[in-house]
Amino acid sequence: MRNGVMMQKIQKKRLGFEPYKFILSFGLVSMLMDTVYQGALAVQGPLLASFGATAFIVGLVSGLGEATALVGRLVSGPLADRTLKYWVFAIGGYAITALAVPAMGFVGSLGAVSFLIIFERFGKSLRTPSRDAMLSHAAGAVGRGKGFALHEVMDQVGAVGGPLIVSALLALTQSDYRVALGALIIPGIAAVLVLIFLRNKVPNPAVYEKLETHKEEVLEKEAQSKNKSKKKSREKVQLSKAFWLYALGCALVLSGMATFGIVSYHMISKSLVQDATVPLLYAAAMGIDGLFAFLAGMLYDKIGPRSLLSLPIVAALIPFFAYRESLVLVLIGVVLWGACLGVQESTMKAVVADMVPSDRRATAYGMFSLFVGVGGLLGGVIAGGLYTVSIVALIAVVLVLEALAAFLIYAALRQNQIRA
Repeated sequence: MRNGVMMQKIQKKRLGFEPYKFILSFGLVSMLMDTVYQGALAVQGPLLASFGATAFIVGLVSGLGEATALVGRLVSGPLADRTLKYWVFAIGGYAITALAVPAMGFVGSLGAVSFLIIFERFGKSLRTPSRDAMLSHAAGAVGRGKGFALHEVMDQVGAVGGPLIVSALLALTQSDYRVALGALIIPGIAAVLVLIFLRNKVPNPAVYEKLETHKEEVLEKEAQSKNKSKKKSREKVQLSKAFWLYALGCALVLSGMATFGIVSYHMISKSLVQDATVPLLYAAAMGIDGLFAFLAGMLYDKIGPRSLLSLPIVAALIPFFAYRESLVLVLIGVVLWGACLGVQESTMKAVVADMVPSDRRATAYGMFSLFVGVGGLLGGVIAGGLYTVSIVALIAVVLVLEALAAFLIYAALRQNQIRA
């Protein structure tokens, strides 16, 4: 056993990457790729509107895109766990986004743009479960909330930079989307190259978490299960009642949150801002996202999963501001939307990691994404459909959804505590 521990220590030394270095390196990849796809998301509403899309179409396309990004993980997560090809899924998913976003600026129809928006989100569905599973190993060594929050902060640097680049290029070229989106192929290619480098440096990120646990127990468990690994990969994954309650609660949170596409469509249709200003506001929202991801991650490590209960409360306030005809009030709505996104992208993922064993996290993230994916689709459809009917009705529906979400998340956290 002692020799096994020494071998793992040698393996870690040979990797040459401490957990923080791995998180920071993956953060660089996400920063570059966020520059690409967040730059596109920032102008999704105006881009679709330029082809004659209505509010409902914008909501439907953006909702389908987010649903694809989330529901697709139901397949890619289990496949990654069964095949152990985490790096293949991650690299393939990032490559799709790197190519799809620049292509959006060159197609000439609403259907083609809509397809590329959804296809780009498909790329995200391929990479995210594997990325999160690999990150969870390194994050386990430094603190789950802290690890995911650190990655999200770096992620948001790109999320701010991408929209700023697109805004500047739109302003310089009189809203030429070919230039504004085509230029994003540069950070896209750079992200894929960095990812390939990282894969060569750390082929098996699970070593981080194994080295931070009771080493004798880990080695003994691995020795017992070595000859049964193939059979285990085919077994049905049993997830707790708390997990399913939590997944449903998070789905309801997203079903009450509109996509930025609807909010930006509102700003353009009411002539509150110009096209080039929309990505600037999106960049500001991403900056708020990064700040709140960091704060939420720190709070999570201090008080635990109950910190997530603030998410449905803040989400319920968004429509009170985001759909007004005063730019100041709309900006408040954008701030609230960014804050919710930050909590969603950090603490929400950390809870899943703490509920599920490490060797099935990619599968769990895939299952979890089925629920939140449907929630994201409903969020776009509900906001887009009710926007043209009645803002009051939209606010009322959001309040009901977020109240139910808060109840289910609370029940899930309590159930998980009892189970533990």
